[in-house]
Amino acid sequence: MKKLKICIVSSEVVPFAKTGGLADVSGALGKYLSNLGHDVRIVMPFYSSIYISLKDYHPVKQAQNLDIWFGSQKILYSVYQAKLPQSRAKVYFIHCPYFFNRGSIYTQDGEEFMRFAVLNLASIELCQRLNWAPHVIHCNDWQCGLLPIYLKTSYAWVPLLKNTKTLLTIHNIGYQGIFPAHSINDLNLNEYHHWFDVVELYNGKINFLRTGIIHADKISTVSETYAKEIQTDFYGEGLQGNLKARSHDLVGILNGVDYDEWNPETDKSIPYRYSIRNLSGKTKNKKILLSRLGLQYDPKAAVITMVTRLAEQKGIDLLKGTMEKVLHGNNVRFVVLGSGEHHYEQYLYYLQQSFPQKVVFYRGYNNDLSHLMEAGADIFLMPSKYEPCGLNQIYSLKYGTVPIVRKTGGLADTVQEYNWQTQEGTGFVFDHYTPEGLYWAIQHALNTFPNKKVWKKLIIQAMSQDFSWDHQIPKYIELYRNLIDQ
Repeated sequence: MKKLKICIVSSEVVPFAKTGGLADVSGALGKYLSNLGHDVRIVMPFYSSIYISLKDYHPVKQAQNLDIWFGSQKILYSVYQAKLPQSRAKVYFIHCPYFFNRGSIYTQDGEEFMRFAVLNLASIELCQRLNWAPHVIHCNDWQCGLLPIYLKTSYAWVPLLKNTKTLLTIHNIGYQGIFPAHSINDLNLNEYHHWFDVVELYNGKINFLRTGIIHADKISTVSETYAKEIQTDFYGEGLQGNLKARSHDLVGILNGVDYDEWNPETDKSIPYRYSIRNLSGKTKNKKILLSRLGLQYDPKAAVITMVTRLAEQKGIDLLKGTMEKVLHGNNVRFVVLGSGEHHYEQYLYYLQQSFPQKVVFYRGYNNDLSHLMEAGADIFLMPSKYEPCGLNQIYSLKYGTVPIVRKTGGLADTVQEYNWQTQEGTGFVFDHYTPEGLYWAIQHALNTFPNKKVWKKLIIQAMSQDFSWDHQIPKYIELYRNLIDQ
C-alpha cells in the first residue's frame, strides 16, 4: 500500500514545547506514523526556549534568510531541522526571532495573529523549497486555521501543491484565535475577505478556528463524543453552526497514550514498579507519596488525587463545598498538583489549611510527582465541565488508580461506569455538572473502596484497558487515505 506523505503543522510538539495535549498528539503522530514507514515532516516555531536548549539541529540550506511581507512590514526567518526522538520523523523549526523569541509559547501581545500566520505561510513555503508535495497538511488548532485559506488562495497557483489536502484537528474548541477584522489587511488577505465569515467581519472580528473549519478539506477532533458535543449549543462555543454544516466531514478519533512513558511496569519516575500480576508496588508507592507530602498513611484511608490546570473547564467550581463534606465525613487523603486561576489556587490553600492532616496542594507542576501520584493514589478525580479527550484518566486506568469522571467528551469514551451489581466497569461516572453529582460519585467510590476484593477486581479491569497509539494510528491513516481519495 502506498506510503503517505504527511506534513504536521503545530504550535507545540513533545518534547520540544508543550502546554497541553496538543503537543502530545503532534509528537505521537509523528513518531508512530514515521516508524510505520510514512514520510512525516513536522513544522513548528523555533521558540527561544528550544533554540537555547536544543543542540542537535542544523540549517535547511534551501530555507535560510527568507522573508514574508505583511503589508509594508518585512519579517525575516530561517528554517532549521532536527530529528523527532525515537522516530524517523523530521522536525522543521521556523526560526523567526522577531516573533518567537518572546519567553513563552503564547503571549498577550497584539501581534499574536501574525506570529502564527508566519507558521502557516512558512510551512507552505517550506514544502515548495523542499520540492516536497505532501498528500495531507495536518493543521492543529486555531494557530493553523489560516493554512487552508492560504493554500486555496495565495498559493492556489503552485502546481506542486495542487493535490495537497488539509485536515484541521480541533483539540479544544474553547480557544479560537479571535482578532480584529482589520487584521486581514496585515495578513495579506484583504482581497480574499469574502472567504471569511461575513457576519463576523461585519461585527469587526475574524476567527482563525472558524475560518479553518470552513475551508479545511476534513475536520477531526480528539474523541468521538466530543465530535458530537461541539455540534451542540452547550459545547459548540459559537461554532456549532459551522460544525453542523460540515458534520459529514467531521470525525472524532480518541487520543492515544504513549505507554513507553506511562506504564507502572517500566516507569522510572516511581520508586516501586508493579503490574496486574503483582500489585504490591502500588501500596508501597502510596506510602512513599504520603510520606513525601507529610500525610499519615492509613490502609483504610483512600487517597484521592488531581493533576490539573486550575481552570473552569476542569470542574474546579464543583469542588467548593463538596470536598468539605467529603473530608468532614470520610477518612480520606486529598492531594492536588496544579496551577492556574488565582481564586482556585486560594480555595485549595484554604482547603489545605482547614484540613492539614488530610489535604496537600502542590502549586505548579512536577513531572516525577505526577507519576508518583498516579502510582500511589487509589482514586483520580476529573470532574470536567468539558473534556475534549483527557489523558490523565487514561494514565490512571493504566496505573490502577480508579477514575471519577463526569460523562463528557473523552472521559465518556474511556471510562466505563462501574456497576455494583455486575461488578463490571473501570471507574465512577456522573452525568450532571452539579456539586451533588460529584458528591454522589465520590461517595459511591468511597463506599466501594473498603471491599478489597471488589476494589482489586476494579483495579484489574482498569489496568486491562488499552488506549495505546497502536490502536489509534490506523484510524488516522484511514482518515488520511479517505481524504486524498476524494
